[in-house]
Amino acid sequence: MTRGKGDVDQLMTLSRPALDELFRMSPPGEIPVGDARGTVLAARGAAVSTMVARVVRLIAWKGKVFDAERGELRNRVTPFGVRAIRAKVYRDPSLLDDGECTVLDYSRTSVLAHWIRDEIREIKPGVYLGIVYWGRRKVLNFALSCPGSPTSGSARHAS
Repeated sequence: MTRGKGDVDQLMTLSRPALDELFRMSPPGEIPVGDARGTVLAARGAAVSTMVARVVRLIAWKGKVFDAERGELRNRVTPFGVRAIRAKVYRDPSLLDDGECTVLDYSRTSVLAHWIRDEIREIKPGVYLGIVYWGRRKVLNFALSCPGSPTSGSARHAS
């Protein structure tokens, strides 16, 4: 895969089984830091996935903002990117394969999303593939592009 936006564009072409396989093959990576641009992955082919991702970003979800000091994040939601819907961030085994991942846990921080658990793994420096679970049921995939994270290309090569 190419870097940056190309990574996410390529993810939009993958099926759910292919996204699961990529998740299984990927290391947990570093926990992201700061702003992460989110993209919903509908796993319905590039054209449909691109349309769904654009609509979701426009009206509902723009990404996440990670706060490493507090071990939590807030989602950027609404057309205005309001920081809301807090989650705790920690390492734990994945529900998909029991391998280590970064968990974004809403069970103790959100009345609206208390049944949601996200898991992410780093597929390229600064690019994460995520799975959304409702209870133990996998419901959606997403990508996060994190230019300010410790392992992203810009952070690694800045001196």
